[in-house]
Order: sequence, then structure tokens, then C-alpha cells
Amino acid sequence: MTLRTFVPLVLLLATSARAERIPRIVIDPGHGGSQEGAKGPGTLQEKEVVLQIARKLRERLEKEAGAQVFLTREKDGTLPLPQRVDFANSKRPDLFLSIHANSMPTKKLRERIEGIETYFLSATASGAGARATADRENAEVSSGPSVQADSTLSFILNDLARMEAHADSSRLAYAIHQQLISATGASDRGVLQAPFFVLTGVEAPAVLIEVGYISHPHEGVQLGRAEYQEKLTSAITEGVKNFLGQVRKRDVRPAVEAPAEAEEAPAVAAPATL
Repeated sequence: MTLRTFVPLVLLLATSARAERIPRIVIDPGHGGSQEGAKGPGTLQEKEVVLQIARKLRERLEKEAGAQVFLTREKDGTLPLPQRVDFANSKRPDLFLSIHANSMPTKKLRERIEGIETYFLSATASGAGARATADRENAEVSSGPSVQADSTLSFILNDLARMEAHADSSRLAYAIHQQLISATGASDRGVLQAPFFVLTGVEAPAVLIEVGYISHPHEGVQLGRAEYQEKLTSAITEGVKNFLGQVRKRDVRPAVEAPAEAEEAPAVAAPATL
């Protein structure tokens, strides 16, 4: 068997196994401990609000999606971004959700800017606002991800997996975002792309959700309320279920037979530029 026939067969076996198992999801409540994140009205802090949302979301995903769910942090503690990525990959998840709340730096902007943004990874930010959000969330990084040498075959397989994960990250972001806007009536600030460190190394479809602007006088108060958090978690759960349903249909469809060794197999597609 040649490398060209071996690669698609391995990917086929991997997607088939993934389609049959219980979904594994990692939720990452942003910040924590000394890294408080953004501040809202009164005593509201991003690190506390996103942990509350993450706990509610885990409960819903376990109950409604039949998923096995892991949180990168279970309590208020400092957890560096590289450790969050390592933890996520150790669980071999089917998808990764990082939960954050946004903020604005000046009083005038805090009073005006509100709404939900959903991000997936890109080397280039969608705009100045997306770049500023990524810079703020990446500020906690103390060191970049390490690069390890690998065999040619492993490199090809990993690169193909990354291409698929990136395409699925886009689908996951849109599936979740549509549900969030519909359920909450929040201002739609769009599905955006930015170079978030916490999304860079995760070996699965991964999105970062800014559930609202905690700095806004009205939206910030809402984010601290249990009933609004339930709306958010219900919407995210529906988006995840829709995405998993799409992926399951795709992964269990009849496989096309691999080309015979004697035939000229099509070349592996060039990696997409993130």
C-alpha cells in the first residue's frame, strides 16, 4: 500500500471511530485566580461569570447532548494558557469551547458597545476590534507553544487533521452564534477570526465565545443573572448539538473506495492558510 492510499484510509478509520463514540467536549472558563479578566458593574468579574456559565453548560451538554464534558478549571484558580491547551488535548476532545466576556477600555465605549462575538482561529484578525480582543486574551501567555520534530507521515496526517479541524471550527462557530443571537436577542457582532493562543494548539474544532460585554451597564448586569446565563447555555448547547449532528452525518456516510495502487491517486491538497 502506498502513502497516498494509506493516508485517506487512516483518516477514514479515525472519522468512523469518532462518529461512534460519546462526544467529548472541553469547556475552558477564561481567566481565573490572579488573572481576573474584565470587570463589570458593581463587583462582577469575568472570571467568576464565565465559570458559572461553564458549569451550567457542562450540565446541559451532559444531559441534552449525552456528552462527556471536562472543564479546564473547576474553581477560581490561576491556569496559564499553555496548560489549558495541554489539558484539552489530553482529553482528546471532539470540540473545545472557550468562554469569555468582553469589555471596552473607556467610559464612553463601555456605555455604547454591547453584543455577542464568536471566534475561530486565524493568523489574521477580522479587524481592529478582533485583534484587540485577541491581544487582551493572549496577554496571559508567558511562553509560546513548543514545536517538536515529527516524521513525514505524522506531519501529513496531523496537517490534514488540522485542516479538517479548522474548517469544522468555522462551522461550529456559526452553529453556536446563530443560536445565541436568536435566543438572547443580543446585538449581533458576528462570527470573527483572530489569533487566539488558546485556540492555536487545540487538536479539535475550537471556538472562543465572547458571551457579551461585561463592561456594558445593562448587558454586564444581565451576564451576572442566572436566568440569562441559562439562555446562553441553552443556546450554546443547541448549537453544539446541531454541529455534532452535521458531523455525524458526514462521518458515517458510505466511504468512497481508495484508489488502487496501480492507479494514479490524486495528490494531497496543500494546507490551507490560517
